[in-house]
Amino acid sequence: MPLANALQAHVRGAVLAPGDLGYDESRRVWNACVDRRPALVLRPEDADDVAQAVVFAQERGLELAVRSSGHNAAGYGTSEGGLLLDLGRWNEIAVDPERRHMRVGPGATWGEVDRAAQAHALATTGGRISTTAVGGLALGGGHGWLMRSCGLTVDNLRSAELVVADGRSVAASADENPDLFWGLRGGGGNFGVVTSLELALHDVGPTVTGGALFYPVERARGVLHAYRDLMASAPDELAALFNVLVAPAAPFIPRGLQGKTVAAVAVCHTGGADRARRDLAALDRAGAPLLDRTGRMPYVVQQSLFDAAGAFGNCVYGRSGYLIDLADDVIDIVVEHAARITSPLSIVMISPLGGAVARVPGGATAYSHRQHAFSLAIDAVWPDRADAARHVRWVDLFWGAIASRTHGVYVNELGDEGPDRVRDAYAPATYRRLAALKAEWDPANVFRVNQNVEPARVPVPA
Repeated sequence: MPLANALQAHVRGAVLAPGDLGYDESRRVWNACVDRRPALVLRPEDADDVAQAVVFAQERGLELAVRSSGHNAAGYGTSEGGLLLDLGRWNEIAVDPERRHMRVGPGATWGEVDRAAQAHALATTGGRISTTAVGGLALGGGHGWLMRSCGLTVDNLRSAELVVADGRSVAASADENPDLFWGLRGGGGNFGVVTSLELALHDVGPTVTGGALFYPVERARGVLHAYRDLMASAPDELAALFNVLVAPAAPFIPRGLQGKTVAAVAVCHTGGADRARRDLAALDRAGAPLLDRTGRMPYVVQQSLFDAAGAFGNCVYGRSGYLIDLADDVIDIVVEHAARITSPLSIVMISPLGGAVARVPGGATAYSHRQHAFSLAIDAVWPDRADAARHVRWVDLFWGAIASRTHGVYVNELGDEGPDRVRDAYAPATYRRLAALKAEWDPANVFRVNQNVEPARVPVPA
């Protein structure tokens, strides 16, 4: 019996093989440098389908990969010759405004989540690109505009349902399988296929102060100093990103500025307009911007400002790490290398932690490095796979200059950088606990197409 027919006999969802309608759509991932062809794709209808697929993959010796929206930079949302679970259509959303929580499927996009929650003037911390799905971002930690006031996405996770390696469906929460619940909040997809997440909601919007200010890249050093001062005294309601990028050919960018390398500060302030104006005044020290596109806007608009960065079809190569602070020598390195950006799609981004992120005890979840002030990401993005060398070289030279000033890394910003770098995403004690948890729930490392935590090996008695 053909492999696809053998699986289809046990599941309700569609099984796709190479050549089938929808197969290429499901296997495609955001990073166009990754082009893998799974033997089978399953679009599961329910948890029973997922359980059947998990068992089937093991019985047939197939690598198992899981995809929510395919935006993982390392391209882990697909497989070469394996079985791919495409959860992208699993996007149900149920909001309970009285209890201030929501239940979502792993394939729901943050745009869908935001619109459903904002109907009640509520929100939870979600990704800054509205087309990405909940599943991957939520399990790795969950950086977003609201993290300083509402905590990371994992800090808002109240419970989850998942299918584990032996095919069972289990629940995880503070009261049920609490160790597993701890590991899900930062440990990524290492412990199973999450089929449902319950997230806490907060009063947000529907209007915020958002947008960005653009400066000549030649003034980047002064802008970074002003940005450092801004975040040193910023209230939890304010998040601001420092970026170096090439101004896009967008309607809101004057023609004379399009295509020029600029420094930019993107902001989101969830307080009132007057409060936001006062809190952002520290940026006045950077001097007048070339363009000020900040103002009052719906939160759902703020959440979609970076959507162009989530478009499929481009190659991606990046490095990232946490910064204890923005010391002068760090600023000097950023200014020197960021200005040499090689592609109009590439970006350098410094994003702040602090606030509610830092107030959660370090060992409360598997997400580590809460004590650091900023996260730095250097991302080369370009359209032609044959043109990789100069873009990769820009990232590597930049990273070579600044790596020693970084401490750890956010697991959701990792590329395919190997097991030692995965360890850097966690405090040593956290990694040991994750490895022990992995040995308990997935001793054969079935769920390994991810930023993988290998199961702890128990010594064999002599």
